[in-house]
Amino acid sequence: MASVSPTPVLKDELDIVIPTIRNLDFLEMWRPFFQPYHLIIVQDGDPSKTIKVPDGFDYELYNRNDINRILGPKASCISFKDSACRCFGYMVSKKKYIFTIDDDCFVAKDPSGKEINALEQHIKNLLSPSTPFFFNTLYDPYQEGADFVRGYPFSLREGVPTAVSHGLWLNIPDYDAPTQLVKPLERNTRYVDAIMTVPKGTLFPMCGMNLAFNRELIGPAMYFGLMGDGQPIGRYDDMWAGWCTKVICDHLGLGVKTGLPYIWHSKASNPFVNLKKEYKGIYWQEELIPFFQSVALPKDCATVQKCYLELSKQVKAKLGKVDDYFNKLADAMVTWIEAWDELNPSNASAEVANGPKK
Repeated sequence: MASVSPTPVLKDELDIVIPTIRNLDFLEMWRPFFQPYHLIIVQDGDPSKTIKVPDGFDYELYNRNDINRILGPKASCISFKDSACRCFGYMVSKKKYIFTIDDDCFVAKDPSGKEINALEQHIKNLLSPSTPFFFNTLYDPYQEGADFVRGYPFSLREGVPTAVSHGLWLNIPDYDAPTQLVKPLERNTRYVDAIMTVPKGTLFPMCGMNLAFNRELIGPAMYFGLMGDGQPIGRYDDMWAGWCTKVICDHLGLGVKTGLPYIWHSKASNPFVNLKKEYKGIYWQEELIPFFQSVALPKDCATVQKCYLELSKQVKAKLGKVDDYFNKLADAMVTWIEAWDELNPSNASAEVANGPKK
C-alpha cells in the first residue's frame, strides 16, 4: 500500500512570496516542497507581459496595475523595477507566516547529497524560540542534538518568540559590487550546520532572497523601502527592512535567527550594474548604521506599527540631512503603515504579548 504523505506543516498558515520579471520555471524543482502551499507572485516591470507559472500550483499574481488598483495613491510606497516590490505580497497576504525566495534560487544539497527542504527548516526556526539576551556557544539550543551549555542562565532558557528566520546561500554569495569585482570567481561551498540567534543590540545584513518571518509578530516592519525606478539607490531594500526589523524586534523582545537553511543561488548579477545601484548606499550606510545602533524607541511603542511610525519620525529628523531621499523614504514608511492597516484592519493594533523589553 502506498504511504500517505503527511500534511505539510503550516499548509494553511503560510504564503510563499516571489517577486519576478520572468516565467517561473524554477518552481519545477521546488514542486515537492512548495506545491502544497499558496504562492503570491508579485510581477515587476511591464504589466502587459504574461508570466507563465507551471501547472498545479495554487497562486495569485499581482502586477503593477493590480498594485495601483488595490492601493490607489498609496501605491507610491511600493517600488517599481526592483525586487523590493515583493513587500506588496506581505501586505496582501492573509496568513500568519511568509517565506520569500528569489527566482534564481534553486534547491541546494547538504553534504550527504540530500536535497534541502528550505521551507521546512524555516518553519522549524520560526516555531522554536530565540535567545537574543545571552549567546549559547552550541548555537541554537532547540535544535536536535543541542542544548543550553553549562553556565547558561536557567531564567533565560525559555527564550522569546522568533519573528525572523534568515537563510543562507551556497554557490553565489550575497556580495556587494566592490567585493564581486575583486572576487569574481568566488563561490560559497561551505555548508555550516548551524543556526544562531542574532544577539540583542546587534545589527546584521538581511538578505531577502531566502527569508521567512512571522507576519503577525513583525509584518508591518518588513517594508523594503523605495528602490529602483526613479530612486537614487537599489539593492538596499532588504538591508533597510532588516535594520528596521531588528531594532523593533529588540525593542519588543522578539528574536531573529540566521543560518540554516541553505538554497543554491544560481547566478551572479552584473557587478557594474550593481555598483551603479549601490554606490550611494555604500557611503550612506556609514551614517545609517550608527543611526540604527543608537535609535531608542519609547516604552509606549508596544505595537510594530507604533514602533515603525516612531522610526519614520527619527529617520526624517536625523537622516533627512544626509540626503533628501530619506525625507521621501520616511514619508513612504508612513504611507506603507497606512496601507498595511487598511488591508489588515484586525492587525492594526495588535500588541506583542510580551511587550517592549528594555
